[in-house]
Amino acid sequence: MRVVKNIFFTFLLFGFLAPFLVLAYFLLEEEYDISSLENYKPPLTTRFYDKNGEKIANIFENEHRYYAEFNEIPSRAIEALLAIEDTTFFEHPGINIDAIFRAIIKDIKAGKLVEGASTITQQLVKNRLLTREKKLSRKVKEVIYSLKLELALSKEEILERYLNEIYFGHGYYGIKTAADGYFHKKLDDLTLKEIAILVGLPKAPSTYAPTKNYEISMGRANRVIARMYALGWLDEQTYNNSLLETPEVFDDTLTQNNAPFIVDEILRRASEFGIDNIKSGGYEIYTTIDIRLQKAAKESLKKAYDMSIERIESYIASDKRALAANPNYEIEQDINSSLLNGALVSLDSKTGDILALVGSVDYQKSSYNRATQGRRQPGSAFKPFIYQVAVDLGYSGATELIDISRTYTYEKNGEELKWQPKNYEKNYKGLVTLREALVHSRNLATINLVNDIGLTTLLREFRKFGIANLPPDLSIALGSITLSPLELAKYYTSFANGGIQVKPHLVRYIDKGSVTVYEKREDARFITQETQAYIMTNILQDVIKSGTGRMADVKGIELAGKTGTTNNNVDAWFAGYSPSIETVVWFGNDDNTPMYKRETGGKVAGPAFALYYENVLELYPQIQREFVVPEGIMEVNINGKREIFSEISKPPRAEAEVNSQEMLLF
Repeated sequence: MRVVKNIFFTFLLFGFLAPFLVLAYFLLEEEYDISSLENYKPPLTTRFYDKNGEKIANIFENEHRYYAEFNEIPSRAIEALLAIEDTTFFEHPGINIDAIFRAIIKDIKAGKLVEGASTITQQLVKNRLLTREKKLSRKVKEVIYSLKLELALSKEEILERYLNEIYFGHGYYGIKTAADGYFHKKLDDLTLKEIAILVGLPKAPSTYAPTKNYEISMGRANRVIARMYALGWLDEQTYNNSLLETPEVFDDTLTQNNAPFIVDEILRRASEFGIDNIKSGGYEIYTTIDIRLQKAAKESLKKAYDMSIERIESYIASDKRALAANPNYEIEQDINSSLLNGALVSLDSKTGDILALVGSVDYQKSSYNRATQGRRQPGSAFKPFIYQVAVDLGYSGATELIDISRTYTYEKNGEELKWQPKNYEKNYKGLVTLREALVHSRNLATINLVNDIGLTTLLREFRKFGIANLPPDLSIALGSITLSPLELAKYYTSFANGGIQVKPHLVRYIDKGSVTVYEKREDARFITQETQAYIMTNILQDVIKSGTGRMADVKGIELAGKTGTTNNNVDAWFAGYSPSIETVVWFGNDDNTPMYKRETGGKVAGPAFALYYENVLELYPQIQREFVVPEGIMEVNINGKREIFSEISKPPRAEAEVNSQEMLLF
């Protein structure tokens, strides 16, 4: 009998000591590092906003997560979580002994692990530090980690980490992310039912996902609310009202990227902002973009592209019909319309803030950003810089220029060559005014103007614009340098902003938590007097009214601008501006081959410009519509035409009329 008694007490003692022996074994077996939860820095989503604070995109590496400090989390969310997951959270040391024993009994009866009895602390440990495998060793480690974590962190810190770490389905990590994703709400704006939906998700995110199983999700939420009511944490009216609520749930894409060219460009420039972890650092990037104008720019570019493709296909069809009717018919040009693409960039003329930036007609087909990375020849769109130098030197719109052909000889690689430039119209007029030369984009008059100014003087004067890599020869008159649309837009602010060139900005400021880590700096460069810039604007208005840019005209707003078409129609440009917004449009084939010979800057880029400004007027009818005439501008009637002048660009001297009938006096 004594032997039986000893055996019984031995087993009893062993049964009592066994858990402690197991814990001791695991404690001695390995280190239990909880530093990743003590110094909790999970990967966070970076958000992009437009100039009005509207979110335009999220970017992240693996986990889409916004971080919520404990004081951001509504008390109702804490109550709902504890009600359904861990009612005694604030009383236990990290594990719930009673719940563990209940679970053990159920597991023994079932012959396998069927119930976990995990506290919130244990769930956090399991998600952050352990795997989800159902093994005794993992469970023991979970207990040890949980006890250690409770000694290192406060209950509030554990709750904060839990609600930021846990997965809420649909790719959302953390309650703040889930609130924004499912309901488009901040945490403070959530209703009790919405909170109940969220805290009910972590147990089975796929099963309870409101985007997939709405009714099941509502049932789970109602159980959360019923539990809160049973605990006395809700009054009856709140309980009943919450049960009846049916919240609207949104099924968004995770990135919500409404402006991919903007996001890509900022990612490309991340180092300029001093950021090396942009996809995981949880930044809030406030761009200069107006998302409504971004959409308008995208649509305008695409519509102009479609119009061009339709014309090109019509030309091809016409050639095919002619060839069918006449086997000897010679097709003038082999056209491949599949290579055609375009770009558009629009700025606030006074600040340089980029309002819209589109790098191709279809991001899905080509994400290469031609607006910032594509460098092409601007052709005649470059001429206003030459004419601005002339105006700053005292020329005026009434100054007469020589529009005749000349042959230039030059030497290249020991060989004497000839250059004989022509006007686009294949003619010349002898004498034309400076205004007419620019309005009708007369190449010969422009080349002769460069000769008059002097190439050395012109290049010296160009330094004020900051334009790099200028060719040191007369080809500069025809825009033979290479620029991206954004670079050209920067230089055009010299005209659009009354003689002050401003640097384009894509980002206003960047926040990380409550700290601003980047803020834009204004960068302005004086180019010319306001009167001289206005003279250029006035001439460029005529380009649209009666010159090569007539297809860029829009009723109800004053616009100024210049077309550009390079040799063989390789590039087509329109660069222009209203009193407050400047826009540059480019079209061309991606492989630098010629477009169809009739597709010019005025014909293909001009309509995109016009369509964009029509949208601008519709979106912002209160926008400034007329250019302001600065002080110092005078109007004079010259040969029946009104011309403007300034103290620098003075009107020509009136010659005294001579009466041939008068007698000479000696």
